Amino acid sequence: MRILVAHASLSGNTRDLAQRVRARCEARGHRVTWIETDLQDFAAAGADARHDLYLLGSWTGNGGRTPPEMKRFIAGLVDAVGKPPRVAAFGTGETQWGAEYYCGAVRRMAAFFASPFPRLEIEQMPHGQRDAARIDAWTDLVIAMAATIAADNRPFLQTEGLPPHEDPARHVG
Repeated sequence: MRILVAHASLSGNTRDLAQRVRARCEARGHRVTWIETDLQDFAAAGADARHDLYLLGSWTGNGGRTPPEMKRFIAGLVDAVGKPPRVAAFGTGETQWGAEYYCGAVRRMAAFFASPFPRLEIEQMPHGQRDAARIDAWTDLVIAMAATIAADNRPFLQTEGLPPHEDPARHVG
């Protein structure tokens, strides 16, 4: 699969998370296009900008907002290829600013793309084996879901295959 991993990072926390996601995708044999939206826009994706899966990561700004550099990247993505059906969102946030703002950028991106994938939300920075396992499980799940969508050529509902009591937005495998 061709996977685009794009991220915005203020302090390096989301960059660390994105690097772990990228490494997991590459370890699974996928070709990854890497974009740091602080430094690059969507044009950095190259002449063949279409990918099988788009993984977008962001920190969350004031009041749960998506940072301007990620908004610019998303605008470029939509201008170039429309709203792709396979976009998954991940990011970092801080609950100290309130649960309603925690990882607001991740939630906004997922909602904008009507993402069928679970979101990955990490408190402050990824650290320890527990976060590493969550990141790997999320990445594996998103890749598997994307492959199912592509193979079946149909939309994937994130509730498929999950027990009825589980919240699909929090399910990571």
